[in-house]
Parts: sequence; structure tokens; C-alpha cells
Amino acid sequence: MSSSKAINNMGMGIVEPQERMHNLINFGKVNEIDPKQSIYRYYRSGTEMLRMAHVYLNEKNHENAFILYMKYLTLFVEKIRTHPDFPSIKSEMKTINKLIKEEVMPTSEKLRLKLLDRYQREYEQFLANKEAERVRELEREKERRQREAASNNSTHGSSIIPANLHVQIDPENTPSAPDLGLLDQVVYPNDFPTGGGQKSNLLLPSDSVDRDSKGMSIPTKPSFDRSQKPQYERSDSLLAGSLRMVVIPQNTMDIFLQLAKSNTAKNIETCGILAGSLAKNRLHITHIIIPKQHGTPDSCNTMNEEEIFEIQDDQNLITLGWIHTHPSQTAFLSSVDLHTQLAYQLMMPEAIAIVCAPKYQTTGFFILTPNYGLHYIAECRQSGFHPHPNDPPLFMEAQHIQMDAGQKIKVVDLRR
Repeated sequence: MSSSKAINNMGMGIVEPQERMHNLINFGKVNEIDPKQSIYRYYRSGTEMLRMAHVYLNEKNHENAFILYMKYLTLFVEKIRTHPDFPSIKSEMKTINKLIKEEVMPTSEKLRLKLLDRYQREYEQFLANKEAERVRELEREKERRQREAASNNSTHGSSIIPANLHVQIDPENTPSAPDLGLLDQVVYPNDFPTGGGQKSNLLLPSDSVDRDSKGMSIPTKPSFDRSQKPQYERSDSLLAGSLRMVVIPQNTMDIFLQLAKSNTAKNIETCGILAGSLAKNRLHITHIIIPKQHGTPDSCNTMNEEEIFEIQDDQNLITLGWIHTHPSQTAFLSSVDLHTQLAYQLMMPEAIAIVCAPKYQTTGFFILTPNYGLHYIAECRQSGFHPHPNDPPLFMEAQHIQMDAGQKIKVVDLRR
């Protein structure tokens, strides 16, 4: 494409097929590996990426499926090798490499070609729509000029009253001045009607109307409908960079507090894993998995994580965050909690931390602030309880959650 044509297309807002594909591939990039995180967490994250990719594929959400396949390839072909514990998963890498060769790479290539074909068709349709609009605009301009010419001819052809013509006027029969208020009730012809409940297909979706100094509507020239422009599906969080909605059964907190009741009475924290599934671009928490654990008044450490993985693999569950109690404190994220949340949120941006504070009868739904807290805690090299700055905030109330009174949480208690 010539440089002048490229500039024109940019002005028209066109996103060409190859550029769209390039942008999509960029969405599939993975951040650098955090050496402090267990390499097995990355291994688990890859497993869950594929689970979500399969869901997107079945729902024909090809763009998000492609992004997750690209993330998987980037993680295990390139990034994972920089982790200091990479030699410890040699046996797992044999399985992963086989999966990449037999499934991930062939499927991602098919998706790439399918999406490129779709982008090309949308691009061509956009250009056709733009040209059709240009032709319609020329026709409207031609009709406007014809009306102006006809109006001018009518004015010049009207009869002129001779200056010496005297007209006798009967004062008693002189008509009264017209009621100017009635003029407001007159409906004038308008090529682009806007009022009176009428809906013109020529108007923009915003239906915005310019008005003069008296508040009267002024006909506006219709513009090109940008809904025809090829663009990313902004409802998809993977593309838009926003967070997918996390749906939580309404009874989750009550059930968990009952499970933690004996520990709470002893002023000991209890923790659990929130797991669930993906459907129609929404993450649904369906299970609390309570692992074997050791708790104190202000901390809780899980044990035998492989048991958690077995449950998730058996029931095809994705990790969506964690839940824990603060038996004698308010609902917040401590310095240790912040580092725990980091591990979840690096693997799943939507992962939440639910903190139940039974003494104060409050519950908090938290995430690390994406623009500051996530990066700050990732760079923090301290362990145990240690001070962090409060401004800017490192964590915030999660805004991407929705309670569902119609669903009941399921419990898998591995302590028993």
C-alpha cells in the first residue's frame, strides 16, 4: 500500500487485517517470569489456560481462544526456561512439548487463518460501505443544488406589481395581524426529521440534534455509521484489557464461615481456594476447596497442594482466587496477604481475595491495584510481615464481582 493511501485509511479509521492480527498476537504476550513464584504455579496456570481456551473455542469466541493459545506457547516455549527451577519439571515438559506439537500449534494456526479471513471480509465490507456512503452523499448534494436552483427560478419568475398601481383598501375589511404563536405549530418539510416521535434511518445512532439560538432544531448532515467499522469485540476482557465478571454464589461466605467456625473460636485463620469455570466470558465460582493447612491468629499456610490440583483436574476447575478469615481483625489485605494475592493475580488477572472478618461481621472482596499494587508487590523482595506504603493504594475493592442468589457453593474439604 502506498504511504498516501495508508494515511487516508488511517483517517477513515480502517484497521487492516494484518494490523488486527498483529494486535491480537500482542494480546497473547506473557509478562516476564517471577522467579519467586513456584514453577508449579506456572505449570498449573498453563493447564488452566488450555481449559479456558477450549471453552472459548466451543463457544466460537475465536479471538479469545487464539489469545490463550498464544499465551500458552509464549509461556512454555520461551518464558518458563528462565525460571531457576526449570530443571525440576523436565518430566512435565515432555508432556507439554507433546501437547504443543499435537494440539496447541495446529489449533492456533487454524485459528489464525480463520481470523485473518474474517478480518479480510470485514475490511472489504467496510470499504464497500464507505464508498456507498460517499455516493449517497454526492446524490444528496446534487438534490440540494437542484432544489436551490428551482427555488431561485421560482423567485425570479414571479410577477411584479407596477409601481403606479393604486389599490383601494376597505378599512373595515382589513384582516387582523396573524397570530405569531400559531407559526410554532407549523410543521415544515425536513430532509432529516428529528422531532414528533419520528425516527429517521439517516440519523446517527446518537440522535444528536443541533439547535439555533431560539432552541429550534437545525437539520444536521448524517455521517458515516461507524458501527460498520471493523473493530475488536470490546466486551471481551482479554481484548479490551478489562476484567471479566466473577460470579459468586450468595451463600459462599456463610458456608465458609461455618467451615472455619472452630478455628475462629480459637483465633486461628482458615483459608480455602476458590475454583470454578468459564462460560460466555464470565468466570463462575462453583467450589471452595479447603486444603490441609496450618493457621495462626494472623496467617494461614496450605499444605499438600498436589491434592488441590488433583481435585481441579478431576472436576475440570479453574483457580479463581482464595478466601480466608481474619478472626479478630477487620477485612483488609495484610502484607503477607498481598504477596499471596500476587501469586493468584499473576496467573489469573481476575483472581479475587475474599476476606471474612466475623468479629466485625464484614467481608471484603479485594484485588491488587492493576496500575500500581501488582507491579509494586512483584518487585518487593521482603517476606513475612513487613511495612508497605499506603499511598498510592496497593489493593482495592474488586469491582468485577456479581453475587448470584440462585447458585449454591460446593465444598471439597481435604482436611477430613
